[in-house]
Amino acid sequence: MEGGTQRGGPHQVVMVLFDRVQLLDVTGPLEVYAAANDQGADYRLLTASCQGREVQTTAGARLAADVALEDVSGPIGTLIVPGRFDWRAAVTDRELIEGISRLLRPSHRVASVCAGAFPLAATGALDGRRAATHWCLAAELAKNFPSIDVDRDAIFVRDGKTITSAGVSSGIDLTLSLVEEDFGPTVARAAAKYLVVFMARPGGQSQFSVRLGARQPRQPVLRAALDAVTADPAGDHSLEAMARRTGVSVRQLTRLFRTELGTTATHFVEEIRIEAAQALLESGTDPLDVVARRSGFGSEETLRRAFQRRLGVTPGAYRARFRTTRTAHTVERHGGAGG
Repeated sequence: MEGGTQRGGPHQVVMVLFDRVQLLDVTGPLEVYAAANDQGADYRLLTASCQGREVQTTAGARLAADVALEDVSGPIGTLIVPGRFDWRAAVTDRELIEGISRLLRPSHRVASVCAGAFPLAATGALDGRRAATHWCLAAELAKNFPSIDVDRDAIFVRDGKTITSAGVSSGIDLTLSLVEEDFGPTVARAAAKYLVVFMARPGGQSQFSVRLGARQPRQPVLRAALDAVTADPAGDHSLEAMARRTGVSVRQLTRLFRTELGTTATHFVEEIRIEAAQALLESGTDPLDVVARRSGFGSEETLRRAFQRRLGVTPGAYRARFRTTRTAHTVERHGGAGG
């Protein structure tokens, strides 16, 4: 099967399919490419599985491949490897790993989505490179493939010709970035608008989310305190107010935060308020003083200091990043091994 990126011709995209693949890992990127084609891009989309077999996804849906993986040949513009959470089954599938390995050289670039980093790693394509995967699998990727520099927070990482994305829906972010690279920001922005997604989501995986990311407290008192902050970031969440609401002393509440969460109440409240401000900056056009007030910071200056301290950017710069896919959570490195 001939294809690839010919001068003046379509950009060939090959999506690898295999049993128990995550459905959104496959359909998310393909929908972005399809939307980009509607906006003037020129992608030729091809799905391929070992021996052309139909595969069953984690959602139970069955996907028919366009072609057998072994019949695909270059040049290929973009090779995409999706994932399955039972990554061990993927990396021990010799037929699959050999099929992916064979297509690495004729591919202009190679991408993985979520746990797709594991079968891609099994080919050796990520040796000596930075890579991302789903936040809950990052430690396993680092442990099982120690030659990879695993970025636990990035939404996606570009290192030479390889691009690896974080959990599930981040394949959409990755693909929008590739569309921007291939056909410019106008096409990518139009595709994002049609799909009702951000050109670039804020922050990294660690944002999902401050409350969800915190260890689940054993003490109902502390759970109630956390939930109250999350429900109303702009409320009065001084130590005294939280202690009064939960019926414990300031000293006891301070101890609970330290022993159960490993942090302070002040730190937690600020993180929740930053998350709230991020959401307001992403989704609206309110002036910064309004964002500051609604997220609990009170003043624009306090908001600015918190963003600089926690995120390393100003609120205005953070908002501006939604005009492009190239944001701080995208890690790029060129000239890596085999790049």
